[in-house]
Parts: sequence; structure tokens; C-alpha cells
Amino acid sequence: MKFTSKTLWITGASSGIGRAVAMELSLKKCHLILSSRKKEELEQVASICQKNGSTTSVIPFDLSDPSSIEQAANHVLKTETHIDGLYHFGGISQRSYANDTPISMDRKIFEVNFFGTIELTKRVLPLMIKNGGGQIGVTSSIVGKFGFPYRSSYAATKHALHGFFESVRAENFSNKILISMIIPGRVKTNISMNALDKHGNAHNKMDEGQDKGISSELAAKIIVKKLEKEKKEILVGGKELMMVHIRRFFPRLYYYLSTKTQPL
Repeated sequence: MKFTSKTLWITGASSGIGRAVAMELSLKKCHLILSSRKKEELEQVASICQKNGSTTSVIPFDLSDPSSIEQAANHVLKTETHIDGLYHFGGISQRSYANDTPISMDRKIFEVNFFGTIELTKRVLPLMIKNGGGQIGVTSSIVGKFGFPYRSSYAATKHALHGFFESVRAENFSNKILISMIIPGRVKTNISMNALDKHGNAHNKMDEGQDKGISSELAAKIIVKKLEKEKKEILVGGKELMMVHIRRFFPRLYYYLSTKTQPL
């Protein structure tokens, strides 16, 4: 995958890993479509990307609102003849125990992380197929590989994304649709600050593990490099990534460790 002169759509581009990836990609001299709910922050990111030599379009929309997704997609598809890459970084996390979380909150987290993501994909995918292929990057999490305390619905959305997009990959091999599952561990962003508690309020606390994570800028460099290499799974983080391998190769040890893991 070569990014120069390509049209790339990034969701969640106003903050965190999405913002950092947008800036890293902008060094490749491409055209970036930047999306999130926050127009002012997107415009700030766009300004930096333009200074790096890329062109930009700012398309704000809300992943939890199907009509907002439809309007954004319709606008982009009317103005762009090619979308070479679609990179999903928009989403929301959770900080509450399963038995304390009302089903309405579970549905809200799924609406953003899963349904919003696949709806935008379903609108862009036909254009990619028509044009002979494209790349889709989907942000999962290490908890998309295993469950974790205080993250039941969040983890479930990430498991669901793996199932959906691995199916899309299998269905569209002949259409040259490349799927990369991006699997962050601990990256120092505001994801824990913005995570929803059982009442739907912002958690407003930086997790200790998150605070010690790698920078979003370093994460972006790793992600972009591995997207260029068309890696099917992109693990990014620190020593916590060992849990992915422990879960795969030493399941009994994983089950023991999972009962000892602190939720924050």
C-alpha cells in the first residue's frame, strides 16, 4: 500500500491515535478526509496536515447517529471518485461492571463502536470494489482478543468487529479489499477519560496503565508502517501485548491471570 496521492478517510481524527495517524499519513503527501464529531478540533488537525504537504477535507459526523453517517457518506461519495483507504479510529470505551450496566448502555456502546463503523464501511465498500480495491483499517483492542474486567460491552464490540471484518476480507479477496485489524494495548490517550460509566457519564479518570502507555505519536508510526506492509493484524503497545500471546499459546495461564487482573 502506497499512500502518496491517495485519498484516505480517517474517523476519530480529532484526537488520540486517529489524530496522530492523520498527521503521520499527511507526511506521505496524500488527500485526507478527516472526520469526528468535533469540527473545530478537526480543522486544527487539517491545518497541520496541510503544512505537512497533504490536502484535506473536514467532514464532521456522529458515529452514533445513522442519519449523520448517511449525510457524511453521501457528501463524500458525491465529491470523491476514489477512496483508497478507510481507517476507523472513532469509538468509545467503558468503565463499569457488566451486572451494573443497563442494557441501554450496552446498546449505546455497540451503536458507536460496531454499527456506526460497519455502516460507514458498507457505504464506502462498493466504491472501493468498483475502483479495483482499497484498504480498510479497523481499530480493535487487545480486549478484542479476550475479555477484561470493567470492559464487557467494549470488549464485545471489538470481538464483533473482528468477526465482521474478517468475513469482509474473505468475501472480497478477489476484489482486492485489504483489511487490517489495528490492535492497541496501552496507548496514552484520553480514551479512559471519555469512557462511559454505568450511568452514561464520562469516566473522567486517566487509568494508571493508560497513563504509562506509549505515546499516540509512536503508535501512529507503527500503525502507518504496518499498514504500508498490508499486515492483517497490527499489534501496538508495550509489554501488555504479551497477554495476546499468552491467551493463544497458554490458555490455562491466561485464565489464571485474568482472575488476578485489576480492572483499571
